[in-house]
Amino acid sequence: MNAAPADQIRLLDVQALDVRLSQLAHKRKNLPELAEIQTLEGDLTQQRDLLVAAQTEESDTTREQTKAEQDVDQVRQRAARDQQRLDSGAITSPKDLENLQKEIASLAKRQGDLEDVVLEVMERRESAQERVAELTGRVESVQAKVNDAAARRDAAFAEIDAEADTVRKERELTVADIPADLLKLYDRLREKQGGLGAARLYQRRCEGCRLELDITELNDVRSAPADKVVRCENCSRILVRTPDSGL
Repeated sequence: MNAAPADQIRLLDVQALDVRLSQLAHKRKNLPELAEIQTLEGDLTQQRDLLVAAQTEESDTTREQTKAEQDVDQVRQRAARDQQRLDSGAITSPKDLENLQKEIASLAKRQGDLEDVVLEVMERRESAQERVAELTGRVESVQAKVNDAAARRDAAFAEIDAEADTVRKERELTVADIPADLLKLYDRLREKQGGLGAARLYQRRCEGCRLELDITELNDVRSAPADKVVRCENCSRILVRTPDSGL
């Protein structure tokens, strides 16, 4: 393949732009904010799970407390009715009076036991409420950190994307005058050779594979016409000759 020396040298400009695009893509993919957000979101998920568990416990103890208080109220009402019967004097049978007094005493004990249950449930409910409040604060704190990291990520994305757009536009202008067949070869080699399709020959060394050309390869390059597209024997990349090639 033949191409004007100026077009071959222009490939180095295209290559530099492609390298910059690759660097920007790598930077975008590996922003520290991305790892930070991933870690924070893991923590956020854990804190939310704990919060849901605490909220469930609070809800359960609320229902349990309501049920216990209803039980106390039922026993209290029954005891009040029995006391009214006792105080009314309507019951005259000694045996019935004795039985009623025993029932009132039993209800009093039952009421005391149930009130102890209410107190115990109230303590657990208060503990659950405190836990909910604590975990709500944690969730809000971690969420704020996630939002901050996301804002920094988005700002970095915007900066990187803006530069990438500028580089792509510059690349479009740079490749506009390069022959299609030369550009096609360059793009094919770039894809095959890890992003580098063209390399400068500098001081007898290929800047693509960093290997110095042996004497036979140098003689072949020296004798090649200026418009001949030469390739590195080691890495197969387009070898671009410049005044600094050491030929």
